[in-house]
Amino acid sequence: MPLPEPVTVEPPALPHPHLMRQSWRDVAFLHWAVEPASVARFFPPGVRPDVLDGRTHVGLIPFRMVRAGFALGPAVPWAGTFLETNVRLYSVDDTGRRGIVFLSLDADRALVVAGARAVFGLPYRWSRMGLRAEGDERAYTTRLRRGGVRSRVAVRVGAPTAGGPLEHFLTARWGLHVARGRTRYVPNAHPPWPLRTAELLDLDDGLVAAAGLGDLARRPPDHVAFSDGVGVRFGLPVPATTPRGGDRISRRRNGYGTVMGNRDSNQSSVRTDEQIASPKGSEVTEDEAGGDEPMAEVPGGPQVDVPAAQGHVSEDDDR
Repeated sequence: MPLPEPVTVEPPALPHPHLMRQSWRDVAFLHWAVEPASVARFFPPGVRPDVLDGRTHVGLIPFRMVRAGFALGPAVPWAGTFLETNVRLYSVDDTGRRGIVFLSLDADRALVVAGARAVFGLPYRWSRMGLRAEGDERAYTTRLRRGGVRSRVAVRVGAPTAGGPLEHFLTARWGLHVARGRTRYVPNAHPPWPLRTAELLDLDDGLVAAAGLGDLARRPPDHVAFSDGVGVRFGLPVPATTPRGGDRISRRRNGYGTVMGNRDSNQSSVRTDEQIASPKGSEVTEDEAGGDEPMAEVPGGPQVDVPAAQGHVSEDDDR
């Protein structure tokens, strides 16, 4: 079985044609380290837990989705911008390709939920959600419309950080694994994450338990981080048995200034259990997804696009 591919802060080649583009904003990363055997049952066939120093991780990730749409053409009005919270695991398939497995994805757009479930087989759920941005604090709320499961996450955003092997392992993920008949891999590409430190102010979460992970979220997370966000592109799903580079890839430049195709031996990488760490920082280049939103000043750092600056972003119950 091939070794897992290196963890790279810049994306590998994204095959054409591209399927979708979207922008992820105000992203809070909460993670718990767990034994791989404790979550192995959640992975689809041909996929196993990815590990760093013998542990894998469970992530609780609330954020804003902005201006999602097809790769060609404008963003989808209204339905393309919404709040989302996901519970996720970290995966590697039998070809060595790393990714994410979602246990749940909550969004406040019924159209998005229905479409993602039907087309990709992703476990989206329709929920009531809110985001409050005040100074350097972000508070996210989620409540399932059926079952009443709730989540509240509040963080204080800190200084920019280059991150290290753990941060790159958790955030530099260039695709997702999903069981849709057979296990498939959906690749993506985006600029390197502009990461920040973060302090957890409040956590009262039922989503992790509802995903089948017991009382894990009753203890503080092992790692907390934040990002102002990135623009993202997705490629077409391929069978998880198809190795990266085994589909239609041409040597070209992607939207982030990176030459696509065989990667240079000087590329930045974070190698895990079988590999060596040598991360390298990189400047973020924004793509057009979400790039022309109004910007709001975040004290102590660069700008982040929060509608109604330093105000309240929430979704009403009648949507």
